[in-house]
Amino acid sequence: MFRNSTKKWLLVVGMILLVGLLAGCAPADHTMETEDLLKGNFWEKYVVYYFATTLDSFAGWFGGSYVLAILLLTIIVRTLILPLTLKQYRSSKAMQALQPQMAEIKKKYKDNPQKQQEETMKLFQTHQVNPMAGCLPILVQMPVFIALYNAIYWNKDIRTDSIFGFVLGEPSPWYFLPILAAITTFVQSKMMQKQQTQQMPGMGMIMAIFPVLIFVMSTSFPAALPLYWVFSNTYTIVQNYFLYVRSSDKGKKEVLAK
Repeated sequence: MFRNSTKKWLLVVGMILLVGLLAGCAPADHTMETEDLLKGNFWEKYVVYYFATTLDSFAGWFGGSYVLAILLLTIIVRTLILPLTLKQYRSSKAMQALQPQMAEIKKKYKDNPQKQQEETMKLFQTHQVNPMAGCLPILVQMPVFIALYNAIYWNKDIRTDSIFGFVLGEPSPWYFLPILAAITTFVQSKMMQKQQTQQMPGMGMIMAIFPVLIFVMSTSFPAALPLYWVFSNTYTIVQNYFLYVRSSDKGKKEVLAK
């Protein structure tokens, strides 16, 4: 269990260092035309360029609105990673089913942590359960986040668009979008907390950190980034309602009916 806990904390620390690096490496006054990205490095030419072009195309469909372009891109990205999310859900259910056996292993080898970990890993392998499956959607979204971050910083058209009077290329005033991003992160984390903490006890603390982390980062990022988080979190909240809340209520009703 110690190894899994270490991996989770390394993931959190890695995310903090990554976004910190991003925040410090992109000058606020740096803009360019989308076509100029083709003259850049591998990342700019083969990743950021296509995100920027996609956002430009979506904005063209919506009369120049990059707010709606970001919304559409969010829906598409989250729908594309839905198979990973469903895999995460199935893994969560499988882990719940293994809880009695895991508790028995913990009790049997309470004085031998190494043996406890070995037997737990054997149990996971036997039932083909990956305890780290919950991290996959986050890891997949990170390149999207980084590419979107670059596209926003470098695209002068995005930086001049606005929502509720907030310019997308500047930090949100009055902490409106950072607070909203933190709240939606908290809600979607809370919806998953019971399942995740049952699988991995240390996950509860990590999930409690994320809303604070999102808020702190959002205060210095362009408003378009917390806007992306709000859209993404809202998608996740609706998704989790059907995966966890509704299915849980349905399961309780079936038990009571028996």
